[in-house]
Amino acid sequence: MRNPYIFGFLPFVTVVFFSLTFGVYTVGISIDLFKEIGLYSGMREFLSDIQLRLSLLIIYALFYFMVFSAMKLIGETIHNSAMLFFSRDMEGKSFSEARAGNVIYFFGAIATAGGIHSIKIMGLLFLLTTVLYFIYTVFKLSKFMSLTSMIGLIAFEVIMWGVLLTVVIYISLKLYNGVLASLPIT
Repeated sequence: MRNPYIFGFLPFVTVVFFSLTFGVYTVGISIDLFKEIGLYSGMREFLSDIQLRLSLLIIYALFYFMVFSAMKLIGETIHNSAMLFFSRDMEGKSFSEARAGNVIYFFGAIATAGGIHSIKIMGLLFLLTTVLYFIYTVFKLSKFMSLTSMIGLIAFEVIMWGVLLTVVIYISLKLYNGVLASLPIT
């Protein structure tokens, strides 16, 4: 007999791994920035190098944990809404069938440790993991849906993520331009 909850811990562990790897990278960038602007020596008067790095790691890892957790929550909400609109599975078999895809994210999070000194590699691994997970999920759900429902599901998820990312980028650019406009630089 197989326990259906055997992979229940993987989303949490995956978010922790992604948060730690992105946090370690950000600590390195921050330390270099602090040295460049002359803030590092002042901080070293109060904290040792290890304490400073550990403090920054905790702050950055917590920040990334919140970001990745929010992305996971939003992703699951978008996916479950799409399943509500397009799936004809009333028993929830498709839900349990696709849950094994969490292993893909788990291995993707572990792989980011190999590219911990390059944000491009870590970002690429995260995107690759997301695409592989999406393909796996669509493949597993194809048994439970018609072709038109599958196209609707994919279109719904792509459009929702596109709208969400467009709004976030637009707001970020507006804030950035507002801050630059308020600076007394001629």
